[in-house]
Formats: sequence, structure tokens, C-alpha cells
Amino acid sequence: MLDLTFDTPKPKTIQGAKQAWELVIGMEVHAQVATQAKLFSGASTQFGAEPNSNVAFVDAGMPGMLPVINEECVAQAVRTGLGLKAEIHLKSAFDRKNYFYPDLPQGYQISQLYHPIVGEGEVLVEMGDGTARVVRIERIHLEQDAGKSIHDMDPHMSFVDLNRTGVALMEIVSRPDIRGPEEAAAYITKLRQIMWYLGTCDGNMQNGNLRADVNVSICSPGAYEKYRETGDFGHLGTRCEIKNMNSMRFIQQAIEVEARRQIAIVEDGGEVVQETRLYDPDKGETRSMRSKEEAHDYRYFPCPDLLPLEIEQGWVDDIAGALPELPDEKKSRFMADLGLSDYDASVLTAEPESAAFFEQVADGTDGKMAANWVINDLFGRLKKDDKSLADSPVTPAQIAGIITLIKKGDISGKIAKDVFEIVYTEGGDPAQIVEERGMKQVTDTGAIEAAVDQIIADNPAQVEKAKVNPKLAGWFVGQVMKATGGKANPKAVNEIVAKKLAD
Repeated sequence: MLDLTFDTPKPKTIQGAKQAWELVIGMEVHAQVATQAKLFSGASTQFGAEPNSNVAFVDAGMPGMLPVINEECVAQAVRTGLGLKAEIHLKSAFDRKNYFYPDLPQGYQISQLYHPIVGEGEVLVEMGDGTARVVRIERIHLEQDAGKSIHDMDPHMSFVDLNRTGVALMEIVSRPDIRGPEEAAAYITKLRQIMWYLGTCDGNMQNGNLRADVNVSICSPGAYEKYRETGDFGHLGTRCEIKNMNSMRFIQQAIEVEARRQIAIVEDGGEVVQETRLYDPDKGETRSMRSKEEAHDYRYFPCPDLLPLEIEQGWVDDIAGALPELPDEKKSRFMADLGLSDYDASVLTAEPESAAFFEQVADGTDGKMAANWVINDLFGRLKKDDKSLADSPVTPAQIAGIITLIKKGDISGKIAKDVFEIVYTEGGDPAQIVEERGMKQVTDTGAIEAAVDQIIADNPAQVEKAKVNPKLAGWFVGQVMKATGGKANPKAVNEIVAKKLAD
């Protein structure tokens, strides 16, 4: 089990001119579903294709074209819901959300307002200081993405790329449980990590595959607790939505900026207007985009082209039975079974590829040593060379081989570093490298004793100093290691040096 204290992270407090204010944040995360085809057509979801090349007739809103739901998109939404410990609705339905954009050819978006496929769930957000907060999930629903308008290719015209139109999105709506910018970033990070493990979204924010609408409001200290007790949103301030955020850094900046804007308005006697805003990172400000629409503004009604979606509990159970081990459970196992620290376990479970690599190294070797070599030596070297784990020239088997040689006493920790460097740059089997290059550790106590005797005989003055100050024995250990090319067993050297100096 993770050793965490729940609901103890302090809310972000900003001191205004008249009083201190607390932040209240809710998030609507749009995660692109990891599938080969779109939600209602067979068109490809490939990123980076030629503009308007991944467009089916139904995506383009052609007359008479009817949507056909992609079963895998439904399965991915169910997987995500199960991963967030959420309720799966066996009956859900699609609605039309009516609004016009140049990159939404149908003139409406097919979404799920009244009957989403996933209900209430939760996300455990760790703050890195041993504290954690449970952020409640209100719902997850499936919907179509819109296309992309391009305004910088011509000074007089805008262009439209419909490749994204109809791509399946999961909109993950949280309760207003997030209390500060850092916690907002931690929440997105954890959500993305869970979906990585599940394989339901690649989380690529740069490509727009994970975007967040951030709802920010301020309240007086203690007001949030009253909201949690009563469920009355009246205790919270008026919220404003910051649209389409796709950067952790910008999300944090935008929350801080928007909160200060609202504080200035309220303390000046004004009222915050509920609206949708955009964040300008160059100017460090949010600006009004449009007044905040409510559901009735979109004239939602059941989509006449799609029957209500009904799934069977047995199908859901099959999906649940095939879920991978999720990051929290994997982290707990690494700590309990392998004795890893919270930090090491967190680093190794941050991405599924890292966890899988480490588990291959640790299989049959010392878990703590495996963690140390993977995190410090391999990850450190890859970062220095600006390489990803996928590009690692060192395999799990090679690192495990180095650890095995250390545990057998064939090489010392210092020699192991040299072996790792050879493996990293040249490749090869660690055991064979040690044998062929004469790097095996000297364990013959007779040879080590002879080297110690020689160093002692050559340095009588240093011997007298060491007898007065035993800490100076380390100098003799260093000289012996130098004389043996670093191959002498350090433990044996220390024992023999201590014995000789004591005589």
C-alpha cells in the first residue's frame, strides 16, 4: 500500500489587497481515443497526413450519410472508466450539440449530454510530498472532434483541414476538487499516466491529443469546505473557463493569472462574469472569447441517426478482466515486494515502458540494485545523450548481467561502471567483456595482502599517522585499489588494511 495522507494538500492561497483567497478548479479533459478509425466512420486517425486526406463522406457532412458507431471507441471509453474506478453505464445515448464552425461540416457535434457512457469515478493525485488528494470524476462521455482552421497560410484567406473531424474524443469531466495550479498539473499528469497504461490515449499534448478546458473560480477561506459538506455551489465564486490548454506549464500560468484577475474584480466591488476565455502566454493574460453558453444554448436533442447504445455486463467484465496492472498498484508492488523507495517506484512507474524495462532487469536480480542502475546509470546517460528509452543501446538483459557479475563478486562497483560504458557504446555480453578484457575482480586474498604489505612498506610515515588517526586507513585502501587497477575486492582490501595497521 502507498503510504499517503489524504486530503491534506493545502489549497493555493493568493493574497489580494483586502484578504486572502483560495482557488477552486474543475477540469474538462478532451482525450483522443487511441483507435485506427474515427468514432462514426472508417476514416483513418493518422496524425500528420496530408490535409483533408482522412475524411469520409459522413465526416464531411454529406447529405444522406449516416454515422455508424465504432465498437473499439466504446471499448476504449469503458477501459478508461474502469481504470478510473468509475461506474459503467450499460445504457447510454448520443445527442446533437448544435453550433456552427467552419471546421464542423455537419453544423452539429454528436456528443453525450444526458446519458454518458461512464459515470462517477476518481483519480488519486499524489503531490510528491507524501500527501494526496482524491479528485472526483463526474462523467466521461464520447463525442466527435472538430477539424482545424488554419489562418497563417495566406494574408486574406483561412483554410480548413477536416482530418480531425469525427475523431473520437473522451471528455473527462472532474468535480471542482482541484485547489491550485500545481495540483491541476499533477491531476493531468496522473490522468495521462493511467490512460498510457490502459492504452486508451497516447496523451500527446503537442499534437492536440490531450487538451484541457480549465474552470477557475475563487472563494473565501472555508467556503470550499462548506461546498463539500452541502453540495451547494453557491459557496463558490463564479467560474470562468479557459479553453483548449495543451501545455502543463501554460495551464499553471493561466490558472494563476485568471485567479488574480478575478480577485482584482471582486475586491474592486465588481462581479465576475461567467464566460469562456483564452490564455495568451506572450502577454501573460486571459482574454474574453465568448459568453459562457449553457446546455440550452446548444439546443441539445437525441441524435435521430443513432439508436441508444446498450452494452452487456459480460462484455464489460471481459474488458475488466483484461486490464493491465495500473500505475498505483504497480508502484505499491515495487515498494512492497522489491523494497524500492517511494521516489524510485514513482520514477519507474511514470511510464509503462519504463516499468516494463525495469521489471525485465529486476527479474531474478536484486530489485534495489536494478532500480539504481536503471534510474541513475541508464536514464541518466540517456538524458545526457537526449535519447528516449526506446532508443536505448543497452538492453534489460545486459544491465541484469552487470548486476549478476557484481553480486557474484566477479567485478566491483567501479569496474561495473566501466563495463556499462563499454556495453553502452560498443554492445556485447557483460560477462564475455569482463573475461576477454581481463576486468575480473581480484579476490585472491594472498595477492591483495601482498599489495597491502608493499604499500605499507613504502609509506612508513603514513603508517604512523594512520595508527594515530584510523580514518587515514582509507588512503591505504585507495593506494591498493590504484595498484591493482581497481580490480581488488574493496571489502577484502578494507579488512586486510585494517588488520595490518592494527598489528
